[in-house]
Amino acid sequence: MKWRRRFAVVPAAYVVLRRDDDRVLLQLREGTGYLDGHWAIGAAGHVEAGESVLDAACREAAEELDVRVRPADLLPLCVMHRTRGTRAAIDERVDFFFECRTWDGEPRRREPDRAAELRWVTLDALPEPVVPHERHVLERWRDQTLTPVVPFGFG
Repeated sequence: MKWRRRFAVVPAAYVVLRRDDDRVLLQLREGTGYLDGHWAIGAAGHVEAGESVLDAACREAAEELDVRVRPADLLPLCVMHRTRGTRAAIDERVDFFFECRTWDGEPRRREPDRAAELRWVTLDALPEPVVPHERHVLERWRDQTLTPVVPFGFG
């Protein structure tokens, strides 16, 4: 039997804050070195070693938006397995997307060197450009065609 080498994946958590009027919070990336000038989901980041994806989501919301989110307030949207096709571990990702309708505090930019602006938008009027894999999730969520597991970038 031929054994295949397993690749490492980088896990990340995404928190889509959604208000009662159904608008979602996006941030304009700046100074990050990755897709600067693109709109992105309000809070997102890598899961750290020894941290659960729920704890990572809550931490990212606090670090980036200065809001307190509880794990019980996170509603799973989907898990995305994505690649850029390079076979490099850094390009193999598993992203956990959560909707959050309840939080403490008023969202604000806590990292002005990494985000130029925050904006509440409707899913029907997304600004341009949006980070491609995030646009993929947001549009399918809007269209009610989002599946629980989403492959992105594969063949």
